[in-house]
Amino acid sequence: MVRMPKYRKHIQLTLDQARKPCGRGGWRPGAGRPSTRKGVSHDEREPVSANHPQHVTCRIVEGIRSLRDDDLVDALRTCIAKAHRHDFRIVEFNIESNHMHFIIEAASNHARSRGMLGLKTRLARCINRVFGRKGRVFADRYHARALTKPLEVRNALRYVLNNALHHGIGVGGGRVDPCSSAVWFDGWKEPVQPDTWWKREMMNEPAPVVKPTTWLLRVGWRRHGAIGFDEVPGARPR
Repeated sequence: MVRMPKYRKHIQLTLDQARKPCGRGGWRPGAGRPSTRKGVSHDEREPVSANHPQHVTCRIVEGIRSLRDDDLVDALRTCIAKAHRHDFRIVEFNIESNHMHFIIEAASNHARSRGMLGLKTRLARCINRVFGRKGRVFADRYHARALTKPLEVRNALRYVLNNALHHGIGVGGGRVDPCSSAVWFDGWKEPVQPDTWWKREMMNEPAPVVKPTTWLLRVGWRRHGAIGFDEVPGARPR
């Protein structure tokens, strides 16, 4: 006995059912490869007041060796020093193996956008030149967060300057991270001592960062106390 194939009963679609969905490819709902994007959202950013400093994080693509290479860090500091604009300032920074943190001040979203474009372009060219490579350097859009309260600013400064402790990286007897702007930071509980050759060398150089102009970065955060060299980001201030 020959089995006849079963056919689905025809159903007349309504106009709403026949309308093309707005999701990923094809007319059928759910068609196309599912998105695996886990990066920073490309939605329009919220407007940020010029009175609020910002914590910016930039991540690099896989396959590039650690950014904490001595020769590269020196070159990256020069790039940072050249990236300041009249409406965009880098106040603190930290270079980790596969990402970088910055505390910035910007007059507007547009100023931040232009300033970060210039900074990332300089950094990418520098990384490619020092490592003898070509191609994309940054993995995604940078992440930016406005800091609107004094304690938020203190926490961000501690996170950026002591980020090596957060990642479990020892910074040696110097107690401050040579891959950051910690040597030039004036908000430590104790002054930075020129007790290692690299600290003496860095302290004799012009700072690649600039003094803050916003009240939150100049005065506000200090109401919660100076920052200790051994404060691990995420811990409560002592």
